[in-house]
Amino acid sequence: MSDPVDEYAAALSAALHGPARVKARLVEEIRDGLADAVADHAGAGLTSREAAELAVREFGTVEELVPSCQRELTIGQTRATARMVAVAVPVLIVCWLAVWSGRELPEAAQVLAAIGVTAVLAAGLTLITTGALARRLPMPPLLPLVAAWTGTTASVAMPLATVVLAIAAPAAGWPLVLPAALLTVVSHGVVAASARACRHCARLPVGQPSAS
Repeated sequence: MSDPVDEYAAALSAALHGPARVKARLVEEIRDGLADAVADHAGAGLTSREAAELAVREFGTVEELVPSCQRELTIGQTRATARMVAVAVPVLIVCWLAVWSGRELPEAAQVLAAIGVTAVLAAGLTLITTGALARRLPMPPLLPLVAAWTGTTASVAMPLATVVLAIAAPAAGWPLVLPAALLTVVSHGVVAASARACRHCARLPVGQPSAS
């Protein structure tokens, strides 16, 4: 016979979306709380099955619990996307400045780099807005979506800049072109995937922060 606590934890995990590590921690915390409740009820004379079923009923349905948990996951995914943009874009810009060896960048590359810098600034603002203190306040409803599209914009601008610079790169810079291009491909994949996950989280309903 299946364990009601295991079923509850599995259903909750399936209903939540966000960073795997944060989700696993949340589900484990809830499982621990259920285990404590089961132990209390078993100590009062209930069978293990009865104690587990009562503990699950007291916790409320999965549907009731999901919004509050999803809020933390959505914040986590928003921050993860912002961090990736804040790290990946400056690294790529430094790489291509090294390839270009101090020469003036082509105009198209300058425009794309400016887009990348703007994305980094937006990512930094997102990290500040979703910091530890800010998590006690209502999250701006459009913030996850803004972070998602910031990541998408950066993930598109940087490969385009890479192509422009690779085509126009001086001969002396070619030994650095391949590793820089490889780093661009990897960064694009990571940032774009995180941005897609962030857009998905942005569409999910979330609860309000606890007043405690």
